[in-house]
Amino acid sequence: MNTPKDEVFNKPISKQFEFDEEVASVFDDMLNRSVPFYKENLNLQIDILKNFLDKNDKIVDLGSSTGTFLIELAKKTDKKLSLIGIDNSPAMIKRATHKAKAFGVKVNFVEADFLEYDFSNSKAIVANYTVQFVRPLKREKLIKKIYDSLVNEGIFLMSEKLITENKKLNKIMIDLYYDYKKKMGYSEYEIAQKREALENVLIPYTMNENIEMLKNAGFKDIEVIFRWNNFATFIAFKR
Repeated sequence: MNTPKDEVFNKPISKQFEFDEEVASVFDDMLNRSVPFYKENLNLQIDILKNFLDKNDKIVDLGSSTGTFLIELAKKTDKKLSLIGIDNSPAMIKRATHKAKAFGVKVNFVEADFLEYDFSNSKAIVANYTVQFVRPLKREKLIKKIYDSLVNEGIFLMSEKLITENKKLNKIMIDLYYDYKKKMGYSEYEIAQKREALENVLIPYTMNENIEMLKNAGFKDIEVIFRWNNFATFIAFKR
């Protein structure tokens, strides 16, 4: 499928970042150009997850956006699975549903607030660059809900942007990420505009804060399966 180019921040912004129709229309390109090794990490998660899944298992993607993760999972397994994507953006749900139909895979996309929606009895729950958009006051409650919604031996995959406690290192990592985005074709103006739009919307934690949050919810065997600079993916198990 052809993906329109992300030019959302090529003009002055008038509001905070939100997942509206304008963003949804270019979101696949935005991910591929803004998140380092996005496709490779997604495929790694799927290749690991497939080994733990059985027929009829329920897999839920929180903040499923345009549905890429669940669609790729459906394409890469012969097992009959219950695939559910939850997103509160009507524009994202519309595009995800259209994309799943185009690829001929069965995925149920639900427009809902995952803080309120019931996704209990899940074998696996995925949150790729989603938790960082949840207000810190509600974040631990969400992670506990995720833990409680998993069956025993269930799996949680979480990708997040990180900060570090070392201020100098944190600045270096941010600068390296900006260099990456320039290499991916974003102008300094676009980078600055997006940074301003995300101010107080995307609130990252440190590596240790994320791990502690997972432990506090009850998760065991927490591992980092991917990391590039200030991006990381965690896998955690319910025992």
